[in-house]
Amino acid sequence: MSANWNLPGPHYQATLGLLRAAEALWEGSRVFFDRWKLGPSQFNILNLLLGQPGGMSQADLGRQLIMHRSNVTGLVDRLEKRKLVQRKETLGDRRAHRVILTDRGRRLLGEILPHYHRAAEEIWGDTSTSRANEIEDSLDELSKTVAQIAHRNTQ
Repeated sequence: MSANWNLPGPHYQATLGLLRAAEALWEGSRVFFDRWKLGPSQFNILNLLLGQPGGMSQADLGRQLIMHRSNVTGLVDRLEKRKLVQRKETLGDRRAHRVILTDRGRRLLGEILPHYHRAAEEIWGDTSTSRANEIEDSLDELSKTVAQIAHRNTQ
């Protein structure tokens, strides 16, 4: 029995809706962070480093952000130029660096995060906390499924 590729399956519209929502969130984030002269990915690096007093390697940042290490390097370069982060050599490996949030970076996050947290609540509108939790669980499942499919397709 052959599939009819001209007809989408029952989840096609949900997939398109998710992609539209992700694009809208990304574009909204770009506009939101522009007042601090940051991009969303730069903010994500700062935010990840906030809970890591010992810093993180660029490879770890890339894994957390689902981004190639070379892209992380450029982002860290720009953040370092603004003195928001600094690189420190890893003991025993001069090629490896830990990226550490500076006091200046911490102060900037302290300015941004209250606005960011309010905006994160605002975008959900009247959605109940339990519904938001259900959506989060569904998105986690979807992410795992996509990762499994991607892994299967690379073998």
